[in-house]
Amino acid sequence: MTVALVGAGPGDPGLMTLRGAALLGAAEVVLYDRLLDRALLDLVPDDAELIDVGKGPGQSGRQADINELLVTLGRSGRRVVRLKGGDPFVFGRGGEEAEALRKAGIDVEVVPGVTSAVAAPGAAGIPVTHRTVSTSFTVVTGHAGDPDLPGVNWGALARTGGTLVILMGMGRRAEIVQELLAAGRPIDEPVAVVRWGTTADQEVVRTTLAGLPDVGLAAPATIVIGPVAALDVTGVVKVDGRVADGPD
Repeated sequence: MTVALVGAGPGDPGLMTLRGAALLGAAEVVLYDRLLDRALLDLVPDDAELIDVGKGPGQSGRQADINELLVTLGRSGRRVVRLKGGDPFVFGRGGEEAEALRKAGIDVEVVPGVTSAVAAPGAAGIPVTHRTVSTSFTVVTGHAGDPDLPGVNWGALARTGGTLVILMGMGRRAEIVQELLAAGRPIDEPVAVVRWGTTADQEVVRTTLAGLPDVGLAAPATIVIGPVAALDVTGVVKVDGRVADGPD
């Protein structure tokens, strides 16, 4: 018995891995997330069972039900694929699902996916590291998470330097800005927000830390904070929604 946890990538179906596509092509059951491009499901055999287990905001409590369903399906002997956005182990609860399966005696194959933490900035022409600008990057969730667990130490993150990439942070962006500024990040530090990165609906707004609370893009969006956010190695820079000349 094996269940495959497959990363679907950041949005563009073409960024799915070959191994992930092969597993979808042989699947008998696929459990998929809310924000996936449905074109990926065209890879699944016509007679396969498709189960939408996507969670909306505030529905994290459904995870226990998903774990239980994965165990039940894993024991059925069918070829089961759990298709998850981005990478299964980057804020995707893939670790929890893998633990539940292994506890039930079910083997797990993990197929990494391209995470939006790197792909969304990259699609906007932003390298999260650059030899002359930033030699490190930190990925963090902006979601409040479980109130019984320690929250994000924004002060410590602010002091680490380098590029800060925030996933699921638009709902708390004003609060995050306040904490980063209090910890010493400069008010005019470059910021980029990339919505629906890598897809045909991609939107990019470039601003500063002071201007981030006023950015009107809705989720799903990736926030990039640091000097690299002012770069656009593809040649077009958007500043507060306006198109400007890119760097030479």
